[in-house]
Amino acid sequence: MINLPATFKISLRALRVNKMRSALTMLGIIIGVGAVIAMLAVGTGAGNQITSQMETMGSNLLIVFPGSVTTGGLRMGGGTQSTLTGADAEAIKREIPNVAEAVPLLNGSSQIIAGNQNWATAVYGASSGILVVRNWLLTEGRIFTDQEGKNAAKVCVLGQTVVSNLFGEMAPLGQVVRIKKLPFTVIGVLAEKGEDMLGRDQDDVVYIPITTAQRKIFGTSGLPDTIRTIMVKMKRMEDLAPAEKQITELLKQRHRLGTNQELDFNVRNLTQMMNATEQTIQVITLLLGAIASVSMLVGGIGIMNIMLVSVTERTREIGIRMAVGARTWDIRLQFIIEALTLSLIGGLIGITVGVVTAKIISSFAGWPTIVSPFSVIFAFGFSGLIGIFFGFYPAYKASLLNPIDALRYE
Repeated sequence: MINLPATFKISLRALRVNKMRSALTMLGIIIGVGAVIAMLAVGTGAGNQITSQMETMGSNLLIVFPGSVTTGGLRMGGGTQSTLTGADAEAIKREIPNVAEAVPLLNGSSQIIAGNQNWATAVYGASSGILVVRNWLLTEGRIFTDQEGKNAAKVCVLGQTVVSNLFGEMAPLGQVVRIKKLPFTVIGVLAEKGEDMLGRDQDDVVYIPITTAQRKIFGTSGLPDTIRTIMVKMKRMEDLAPAEKQITELLKQRHRLGTNQELDFNVRNLTQMMNATEQTIQVITLLLGAIASVSMLVGGIGIMNIMLVSVTERTREIGIRMAVGARTWDIRLQFIIEALTLSLIGGLIGITVGVVTAKIISSFAGWPTIVSPFSVIFAFGFSGLIGIFFGFYPAYKASLLNPIDALRYE
């Protein structure tokens, strides 16, 4: 029977005898494990940041954009002409099943003036359901009511960036701001959302009733109900795919488009885009981990080379052990344990190196990093497998030595 305690003692003693060589042999594993953990931390952190930024747009969303139109034989680009109306949004909310909210949007930029301060920002006309669609909260005040929307009331809700630039520490509620020379009363302040995935400040925004935007701010003669976008929030994620087809059919009927006619609108599934982005990030993260794992393989080859040298140097020792009764698997296990020990110690040091490297990257480069338990377990487990795999051949070679020849070796 194999004497494991004795085999462990012999293996560890051999490693302690050559401390410098053992440390240099572990270096490849240390670098490999550290690189795997750091790269997976960067990939996971970037993925979480992009996902959280996309989620600030809202969940279970379909977005309807104007499409291309043909005028005088010329095909115009998508969105160059408004083809959607507020009535389209109302029809979607009324006729499509499981719609939680459908919000028409009309936006543009304008200089906002409050007292002696001014700020250029994005102004959005929307219905009162915008908070539901965007999963947005108010820190104070309220959103405009449906009645204020019908009356085209001059009221507004401000984002945090606009508040800080116009009012500083002053309370904004009840204050009057001027948008295109028209006075608007501030009735609410939005909670902070931060940047979106394109780096745009989502808090640099002003919301006003859609009818106010149409009639008094961005309205165009002859097209009083024109809007730019419709944001549709479904009650459940599984409702998105059927709703996308239903909205397309509904708007084709409303816009009197024939079977072979080009659509003058586009319906985008934002959740599908989010899922596709997440999958892409996961693939990139795995690729980063796989590339970093190559250095672990290089470290494994280094372990095999050093173990082969060790077998040659300790040929006489192996012969003595065989002469006093050590069996084939005693010799094999001794060298496998040595290789495994080198790999696992290197793996433990590599984990520390990887975590520290991830924190350094996060601090100095400004990239978000998340060290997941999976990456630590994967890197440490893989380092152990590397030790067993690359340590087996030297162990096998040592166990095949002839005791007589080994004893004669100088």
